[in-house]
Amino acid sequence: MTIIEIKEIEDRYKMASPGPWKSLIEGRDVESGDSFIMTGVAEGENIWSEKRGEDIYLTGATTADQDFIAHAREDIPKLISEIKRLKAK
Repeated sequence: MTIIEIKEIEDRYKMASPGPWKSLIEGRDVESGDSFIMTGVAEGENIWSEKRGEDIYLTGATTADQDFIAHAREDIPKLISEIKRLKAK
């Protein structure tokens, strides 16, 4: 992976809605309403916080797809950091 590719990936995640993102699946995590990805609410923070971002609704996604997309917001920065650390060696 080139430095340019890493930078492009990093730019994309930095432009996305602020994290953390949390996947909420109807019947698994919430009892009524739709499945969605909640953005901008840290662990233990009130979900009605003024810092909370817009909810993301997906059409045609499986539960696994939604979980993957939500986790990518936190996973991608970690992977980029690890790639940079390894390339620096």
